[in-house]
Amino acid sequence: MRTTYCGLVSETLLGQTVTLMGWAHRRRDHGGVIFIDLRDREGLVQVVCDPDRAEMFKAAEGVRNEFCLKIVGKVRARPAGTENANLVSGKVELLCHELEVLNPSVTPPFQLDDDNLSETTRLTHRVLDLRRPAMQKNLILRYRVAMEVRKFLDANGFIDIETPMLTKSTPEARATTSCRAASTRACSSRCRSRRSCSSSC
Repeated sequence: MRTTYCGLVSETLLGQTVTLMGWAHRRRDHGGVIFIDLRDREGLVQVVCDPDRAEMFKAAEGVRNEFCLKIVGKVRARPAGTENANLVSGKVELLCHELEVLNPSVTPPFQLDDDNLSETTRLTHRVLDLRRPAMQKNLILRYRVAMEVRKFLDANGFIDIETPMLTKSTPEARATTSCRAASTRACSSRCRSRRSCSSSC
């Protein structure tokens, strides 16, 4: 299991061994050392894969964008001059000890940081679209607003009771309605047939 999130790895964890899980945002091969930007809902962290660990390095060579990975490694300070002030984890990096591919991925149809995607493309690849930072922020904001409303209502003595007839429908509900309607039509057809048969006799 993960011990922290990628975007929360900072100088407070220097020297510690952590377990991270996330998506390979980018992979770069710099003269035999492989760098992987690992991403989750909290942000990015740079992972360094050294060839000294042959089995791990071989796995890293096969990693591509959007592979789902589990990485165990030691947090260390980045070399001077390579810090990234735009990231919480920008002053540190993770020296990879173990790398496991939880789920490979085909080549993504677009880059997640592309802001010029058409609505059709985004809807066609909705699973990928929801991984984009902007969409992640929207989902988290929606969750927090809903939680604040629930906290307020709970503090004032309200009870949350599900009322399916008043909430939004689901595909399953529509299927049930269709089945009921089909059954009703079939029943009506049989009833009419019986009446016709009775009258003719």
